[in-house]
Amino acid sequence: MNTNLFKFKAAKRQSFLLNIFKNSRKFAESSFIDEKGFERILDFGIDKWWFTNYNSLVNQNPSENFIQTIEDSVVLELHQDSFEELSAKLPKIDRLFRIITEKTHIAHINKTKYTRSLSGEHLYKQFVLSNPKFSQRVPQYMIASYLSLSPEFMSKVKAKCR
Repeated sequence: MNTNLFKFKAAKRQSFLLNIFKNSRKFAESSFIDEKGFERILDFGIDKWWFTNYNSLVNQNPSENFIQTIEDSVVLELHQDSFEELSAKLPKIDRLFRIITEKTHIAHINKTKYTRSLSGEHLYKQFVLSNPKFSQRVPQYMIASYLSLSPEFMSKVKAKCR
C-alpha cells in the first residue's frame, strides 16, 4: 500500500482543516456562520474519529462549513483523490468509510430527534450523560452552540445541575 496517500499534519489550536482526516488524540468542530454572524456548531470530531464535510466531499463543491481544531492536534489527512485511489486498491476501505458514514448519519438523526423533542435542560443532561469526558474538555459555549442553546441558558442549566 502506498503510505504517501496519507499525510500527518500538526494543527495548532483553531487551525482550519480541509479534506478527510482522522483527528488524533484531540478535538475538532465543524461549523458555519449564520446570517447574524454567529458561529453554529454542527458536529464535533472526537479523539481518533474520521471527520470531513460530507456535502463538499460528495458533491465536490466549495465548503460552506469550517472544520477547525479545538486543541493543538496531529491529524492524519487523506485527500479525495488519494481516497479514491486507496478505495480502488483496497475495497475494504470503501466498506470502512460506508460504516463511518452510516454511524455519522445515525448520530445526526439522534441529535435532530433530541433537539426537537427534549427541553433545553434535558437536552444538556442527555449530552453530558452520553459524553461525560468530552463535555468536560470542550468549552460550554461550544456545547451550547452545538445544542442550539444560548450560552446564558447553558449557564443556568449547568448551575441547576450542580
